[in-house]
Amino acid sequence: MEKEVNPNSIYTTNETKEILKVSDSTIKRLLKNGIIKANKVGGQYRILGKEILRLVSPKVERKAVAVYQKLKKNIKNKIKKW
Repeated sequence: MEKEVNPNSIYTTNETKEILKVSDSTIKRLLKNGIIKANKVGGQYRILGKEILRLVSPKVERKAVAVYQKLKKNIKNKIKKW
């Protein structure tokens, strides 16, 4: 069953994970790298629906690819120096 995302609703990380169909580690990585913005309430993250919708837009995907490629390049350069 597909779930429609309401931009003004608040979602937990588990709900977001199910909507995006990603793993626990991917959700953690998205949060840690600031790709998806969230607020921490009572030790747990809460994510606005508009953040989920923003994440799946093509513009955000291009930005995520650029960040990944920059990170990959930096790691390669560090490894080369060893």
